[in-house]
Order: sequence, then C-alpha cells, then structure tokens
Amino acid sequence: MEGAARVSIRSSLSRLYDDDGATTRGYGYFLLVFDTAMVLYVIVSSFFAGSKTIEIVDFALGIFVVFDFAARIVVSRNRLRTAFGFWGLADLIVILSLLAPIAGEGFAFLRVVRTFRLLRSYHLLRQLRTDFVYFRRNEATVFAGINLALFIFVTTALVFETQHGANPDINDYADALYFTVTTLTTTGFGDVTLSGPSGRLLSVLIMIFGVSLFVRLIQVLFRPPKREYECPDCGLFLHDPDAIHCKHCGHVLHIRTEGAS
Repeated sequence: MEGAARVSIRSSLSRLYDDDGATTRGYGYFLLVFDTAMVLYVIVSSFFAGSKTIEIVDFALGIFVVFDFAARIVVSRNRLRTAFGFWGLADLIVILSLLAPIAGEGFAFLRVVRTFRLLRSYHLLRQLRTDFVYFRRNEATVFAGINLALFIFVTTALVFETQHGANPDINDYADALYFTVTTLTTTGFGDVTLSGPSGRLLSVLIMIFGVSLFVRLIQVLFRPPKREYECPDCGLFLHDPDAIHCKHCGHVLHIRTEGAS
C-alpha cells in the first residue's frame, strides 16, 4: 500500500512538473508569477523591517518554497543533483532566509535566483514560445529586459544588505536603487556614497559592471543582435544584421539595414 501511495504521489507531482498538459503549463506560469511577486515583495518588505506581519508572510512563503523544492526532488531522476546542485543549494538559501529570518535575512536578495532558475527551464521556455508570438519573435529583447531588471535588483540588494544600518545614506531599497542606478549609468551625483573599505570596493565593482555588462544589456535591449525578417522560402525569422543569404536555405534576403556602423 505504501509503495502504491508513493507511486500515486509521484505521478500527481509529475503532472505539475514534467507533463505537457494544461496542468503543467498553468503551474509553470503560476511559479513565474509567484517568483516575480517574491522579488517585488523583497523590495517592499525592506520598508517594514522587523514587522510581525512580514515575518508571518515570510513563513508562509517559506512553506510553499519547501513544498516546491521537495516536489522537484521527488519527480527528479537524479535527486541528489536536484537537492545539492547549484539551484538546489540556492533554493535552500531562499528557504533559510524565509523560515529563519534571524539567520538568513542577509540572504534575502538571493531569492531572485529562483526566477533565474525558472527562466532557464526548458519546459517554461517552450511554453512561452508556443503561447506568445511576441516572445517567440523577440526572445532576445525580452531576456535582455529581464536580465537587466534582475541585474539591477541584485546589485541594489547587495548595496542595501551591506550598507543598511551602517550607512545613514542607505535607509531602504529606494536609497540603494538610487545609488545603484546613478553609479551604473556613471552619472555619479555623489550625494549618496558607500561607507567603509567594503563599500568602496563594491562601488568599484558596480562601476566596472556599469561600463560592461550593464551597457551590453542595454544594447541588446534596444538593438537586438538578430534582425527580424521572414525568409520567403523557408520561413526562418531571425537573421544576422548583415545577412545577405538565409543560413537555412540560402535564399537571397533583402533585409533593410542602417548601413555600416
């Protein structure tokens, strides 16, 4: 009986994670909304640090993440890798930050890694490509926008977690976001600065990323690396900006360009 019950539970969970039916699709979108809401929650909760309500919400979110983590282990073909791989350890840190705020509140910003994991999910990507024409045609642009938002969030969270309580200029996420954006864009008003050697080192790292990864994400966001032009012969939709022939069928293309850069 116990063996049959285990098989039944695993079968039910598989319909949530590994199936191609409507249940899996709906649950995948639910997780995407849940993880996005968690990122926003981390920002909002910084304005109410120490609140009893925040602790209760943290605990409720933690219980759900524990269920999701345990369920993925149950349906996985390699349970040890799922539990103790990179994404598994990241989920354990998220659970710690939610269920043990005293021990894990400094890791709150790492809750964003759940969104990273979900957006790398083959099942979810296939769903998005199938269900949304805009996503299928502008995948590079969409991901550039998402990566830019997550990059700014993680950087802002690092500033907040390392400076909150020790720097009078950083009282909440709004202050940390202001410093991060002015630094990433190299505007540097100077009215908010990070204190201590670690703060200066973090500022240097942010400035380095500001002229490399940040600029690159902005370029991809506003000028995708592929041009959208449907090949009249085979239907291939994305091509290199300077493409003359379709890479799939060799058909001559007539892509309108802006000229040499």
